[in-house]
This record gives sequence, C-alpha cells and structure tokens, in this order.
Amino acid sequence: MTVFLSILFVLLAINAILLIFSVNGAKDKFAKPIRRISDSSATKLFPQEAIETEYKKAV
Repeated sequence: MTVFLSILFVLLAINAILLIFSVNGAKDKFAKPIRRISDSSATKLFPQEAIETEYKKAV
C-alpha cells in the first residue's frame, strides 16, 4: 500500500510541475503582440491559376 501511495504522490508531483511549466509557457505565448495580416502579404492568383481544372477519377 505504501509503495502504491508513494508512486501516486510522485506522479502527482510530476504532473503539478509540468502543469506549472505549461501555464507559464501559455502566458508568454499570449503576451506576444498579434500581427495583423496586411494586404501586401495576401497571395495573388494569376488568371491561369484561378481556372478550375478537370481531374480524372483515380479508380
């Protein structure tokens, strides 16, 4: 019984440590400013690329 409880407490401690590190990492991720996508970075299609092509069935 003591072996089971000691393994359980060790796993719970590891889980708590990993949870603390993951919360700190997520906080840093949300603190970064969000860049807006400008019109210049949008991909522009040429008329040849916009035309739908016909595909043959693979079966």
